[in-house]
Amino acid sequence: MAQKKMGRPIAGQPKNNRIFIRADNKTIEKLDECTDVLKTTRSDVVRKGIDKVHDSLK
Repeated sequence: MAQKKMGRPIAGQPKNNRIFIRADNKTIEKLDECTDVLKTTRSDVVRKGIDKVHDSLK
């Protein structure tokens, strides 16, 4: 039987792309407040925001 590679399992949709933004202190404070309330990461909050804006385009 072949040995499986060790490490993290393969995600359904790997997140290989990175984006960088410039933000002022007020925006970062808002983002961090969202992460505290939602108990999630900055990346998840940004993804949810992108989904929300995209959905509003339709």
